Amino acid sequence: MDFSSKLLENAVYEMSQLPGIGKRTALRLVLHLLKRPNEQTSKLTNALQVLRNDIKFCSNCHNISDTATCEICASPRRDKSLVCVVEDIRDVMAIENTSQYNGLYHVLGGKISPMEGVGPQDLNINSLVKKVKLGEVKELIFALSSTMEGDTTNFYIYKQLEGLQVRTSTIARGIAVGDELEYADEVTLGRSIVNRIPFENSLKAN
Repeated sequence: MDFSSKLLENAVYEMSQLPGIGKRTALRLVLHLLKRPNEQTSKLTNALQVLRNDIKFCSNCHNISDTATCEICASPRRDKSLVCVVEDIRDVMAIENTSQYNGLYHVLGGKISPMEGVGPQDLNINSLVKKVKLGEVKELIFALSSTMEGDTTNFYIYKQLEGLQVRTSTIARGIAVGDELEYADEVTLGRSIVNRIPFENSLKAN
């Protein structure tokens, strides 16, 4: 792709680094921004800069937050004995949209994937185990995607919790095998949370 301007080329290159954005889409977006008033572009760049500099991660669940403790963990209306284990914040948003869950979350920040060089030490697993050892958590719901990496991560955490007084369950397989949680429709995902099964049963099924 030939550019008549180095400034345009640089802007398109940076835009194309975003996931799902190819060079042509990046060019279309950049040209669109050029047509908009300067203040609109300034608002966008300022919002991104403030986000990058000021965003926090909840000290309890690792969810993205504006404060040290996120609104979900700070809410007195949430059931603190119930913790849903998810891969990332997109899964928190997907489950919250179902309005079928009233517990807390624990964001792992990924899944165990030897092929991608991601091991247990790279995820927020130790903090989850420590949380369970405090004794307030009565049930963990594994809500990772039903992929080999998701199942491996579930099983690893399950083994780390052996001997601890906590129930473990997993979302019902209304979510098709191989599907990511964020792409599930709200009704299906909500039913999968409500109709969760003991994690031990999922091991027998496999």
